[in-house]
Amino acid sequence: MKTRLGCLSHKSDSYSDFSEFLPPAHETTARCLKLSTDEVVRWSESFEHLLSNKYGLAAFRTFLKSEFSDENIEFWMACEEYKKVKSSTKLVSRANKIFKEFIDIQAPREVNIDYRTREKTKQSLEDPSPTSLNEVQAKVYSLMEKDSYPRFLRSKMYQDMVKRAHAQSQRRSV
Repeated sequence: MKTRLGCLSHKSDSYSDFSEFLPPAHETTARCLKLSTDEVVRWSESFEHLLSNKYGLAAFRTFLKSEFSDENIEFWMACEEYKKVKSSTKLVSRANKIFKEFIDIQAPREVNIDYRTREKTKQSLEDPSPTSLNEVQAKVYSLMEKDSYPRFLRSKMYQDMVKRAHAQSQRRSV
């Protein structure tokens, strides 16, 4: 039992777990451009840069999963998809699903928001629009930007990704 719990609490921070975000060393130069050193370093310039890059977003999600705290990014992504819904019927359905999964008290993947925001969101979802989740999404974004993002940048995972991308770019220029 102790061993099983130890495995659950172990948080991997080795870049080998995240190497899927970097092109394999044996790929050709053209394919290796998928993730350059500049691109990986740019993620540290702003949280927005990180989330707007598909590899950055994937790396950040993996990092949060390794910390057992991926509900915020999953909620943020669900909100991004929600904004794209055109059908009012689908909007209602999607709003209910997001509320039950992330916002409701005791939701399976409950995000950390205050009571006032939760109640205001609940009211706005009674007649959902594409902007109904904007306020709560902004609060969750801010939480990630101030807390999770700096931890990601300090993580061994991110530092190893920068080193590996840099090493690959050095090999390409030789």
